[in-house]
Amino acid sequence: MRQKWEHVIIGIFLAAFMIATLMPVPAQAGPIKLSYANFPPAPTFPSVQMERWKKEVEKRTQGKVAINTYPGSTLLGAKNMMDGVIAGQADIGCLCMAYQPGRFVLTNATSLPVGLPNAKVGSLVLWDLYKKYKPAAFEKVKVLTMFTTAPTNIMSKVPVRNLGDIKGLDLRASGGAAQILGAWGANPVGMPMPATVEALQKGVVKGLYSSLETMKDFKFAELCRFVTMTNTVIYPFAVVMNMDSWNALPADVKKVMEDLGTEQAEWTGIYMDNHVKDSIEWSKKNYNVEFIQLGDSEMAMWNQKLQFITDNWIKNAKEKGLAAEAIVEDIKTLTKKHSK
Repeated sequence: MRQKWEHVIIGIFLAAFMIATLMPVPAQAGPIKLSYANFPPAPTFPSVQMERWKKEVEKRTQGKVAINTYPGSTLLGAKNMMDGVIAGQADIGCLCMAYQPGRFVLTNATSLPVGLPNAKVGSLVLWDLYKKYKPAAFEKVKVLTMFTTAPTNIMSKVPVRNLGDIKGLDLRASGGAAQILGAWGANPVGMPMPATVEALQKGVVKGLYSSLETMKDFKFAELCRFVTMTNTVIYPFAVVMNMDSWNALPADVKKVMEDLGTEQAEWTGIYMDNHVKDSIEWSKKNYNVEFIQLGDSEMAMWNQKLQFITDNWIKNAKEKGLAAEAIVEDIKTLTKKHSK
């Protein structure tokens, strides 16, 4: 009898073992892995904001998402960022819209000389403008956030106190900035930012036209002991996501990313403005750089010479079917709103 029961127990054990072996084992679901491409080097502000966004998404999804970041054009470069994201070469990408003015006509209106005072205001104005108009240029991607640079100013080896001082001066600039310098009578010289240090050392250029964090980041303060404060224009950036990658996300992850849109725009603007303040103080303390403030009447003359840029944008935008005057007015209205 005992032997019989032993056989029964062994049979039950073997049956349970077989069932456990043959039943499918649920897969251990790992985090959702996403790639995020950026074109400037890691220490620059577009890449700093990228790392902050990555950490916030990973934290707020409680590890449900893992983001691999690729700064310094290691995955996609500045010119092919948008198309690379659309094609799925990266799940997410950060692009500077000023590099493709004909493609991003509406959002590039924020880079007109219309008085955006800093990066925080610029970033919030840009984000609101996008949300209101939803430009067709972004139909093939999910836009996660937008932000801007700080305003551009003149850094030079010689003082520029009036329009007479800038006439014929060789200054590094690119894109729309070159058009602005030309309108003021300077001689704009195009070159990559990293090449500008050597160009200044060799006297190829006498200065540059850019936002002031570069005084510290590129150590231009060593060579440019004068800064003329024009605070003329900002340049817009966008963070976009491949539509298939976006659609594949769970609803709770989508909500985390959407909730971060305005917050990330504002955070980046504040970071940029604080970085500029730090760069100014560093330049004064370490190199005794003089920051020249133009008088109201002088500044009015400088601004008047740039009116044609906005006029031309309005004309071209209207030809493309955009409500150009309304867009410019919206930027001015939003600037007042976010400047309070």
